[in-house]
Amino acid sequence: MPGPSGRLIDLLVEHGVSERAARIYIAACREGPQTASELARVSSLNRVEGYRFIRLLEAAGMLTVSGRRPMRFAALPPEALIDRWVRVGAENLHRLEADRERVLSDLKESLANVDSADTRGFTVIEGSPSIQRFLGRRIGTAKREVRLTLPGAALALAIEGGIDRSIKEARARGVKVRLVTEITVANRAEARHFDSFTEMRHAPGRVSHGAISLDHSGVLVYVSGAGGLGTGGSAPVAVWSTRPTFRQPVLDYHRHLWSHAIPAAERLIELEGRGPAVLAVPTGREVESFDRMGEIAKLGMRITGISKLRLDLPELIEAVARPMGRQIAEEIGGETRDGVARGLVDYYAHHALGRLEIVRARPLTVKVTNCFACVRQSPEVGRVFCPAFLKSVFEARLGGACDVSKPDPRRHAERGCLFTVAPD
Repeated sequence: MPGPSGRLIDLLVEHGVSERAARIYIAACREGPQTASELARVSSLNRVEGYRFIRLLEAAGMLTVSGRRPMRFAALPPEALIDRWVRVGAENLHRLEADRERVLSDLKESLANVDSADTRGFTVIEGSPSIQRFLGRRIGTAKREVRLTLPGAALALAIEGGIDRSIKEARARGVKVRLVTEITVANRAEARHFDSFTEMRHAPGRVSHGAISLDHSGVLVYVSGAGGLGTGGSAPVAVWSTRPTFRQPVLDYHRHLWSHAIPAAERLIELEGRGPAVLAVPTGREVESFDRMGEIAKLGMRITGISKLRLDLPELIEAVARPMGRQIAEEIGGETRDGVARGLVDYYAHHALGRLEIVRARPLTVKVTNCFACVRQSPEVGRVFCPAFLKSVFEARLGGACDVSKPDPRRHAERGCLFTVAPD
């Protein structure tokens, strides 16, 4: 007999949430705010799968984000979720009641003027599993072309439902596949996936309706849920039709977006050029981040065929020192070199970094004693790290370039290292 969690999973699945996403949501309800990795682990999913379903839950408003490094995800309370379902269900019922006569009129017209290729004219399909199965079968019979018009959030849903596999198989049979969608930072990975086996373009504006056209013989249009009218929390409903009067506006909409869209490759390059990628190194979990750096090094060596990589240690030390300096500059005060130096005096004292004192004001000279970096095992750290770190702090606070002298800690470590700070 299923327990409470099993019943809740069944309820979530009934409302269009996939079983794996439901497990993540329940884990977040049970464990409280968790990181993406933690949620994936307690839900027995691998990290890549976990991240994808977390994004879907976040887009649906079932998970909220707090914090930055690392981000934590908290669940919308179950009672609030059920209240939302009740409200959405009531809205859908009122909409159906208001549109009753128009819907009946359209259905009667379709029954009276059916297409010879499909005696039904229109087929209404409800629920994600049913829509995905139907669409998979139809794509499997495509012979010439498939045209997809999808909102950005629908790409992940298409992967989850296996539609991407059906499209790949169609492409292998020689079927032309054109996809126009919105490519954003949030769906960049999914966009890269689809771009590898479709002709894909980025729409310049919002894609308001999700639709798939097959061989000019039939179209499937999402009318509710993600990709259709209403909110992402609405129950998914789609309409399939072979009627020419229904197909043509869908084809025209796709052609209009396609003609104004840009190639996916251009959009992906544009997104990746907006800012640097950041590798977070949280206290207590440094190993995970530097393992990631190791993975990047291995990948680069495999791609280039290099069997041994020699890294410049001072260059690496400076690469660590500079962002640390910029972060600390945000925590201390000072609008002049003297003011910044006084802020550093307090910072060193409160964070047990050793002792920093101001020796001279002109030129500004500071002295660091009992520094953690001045050790015999790695004199490069004291000689390279401290000057780069101090330079980064002063430049970040004051906005101009400066020069910091580089003492030799092997000679001065016992009585301290002197650093002279001057405009560059």
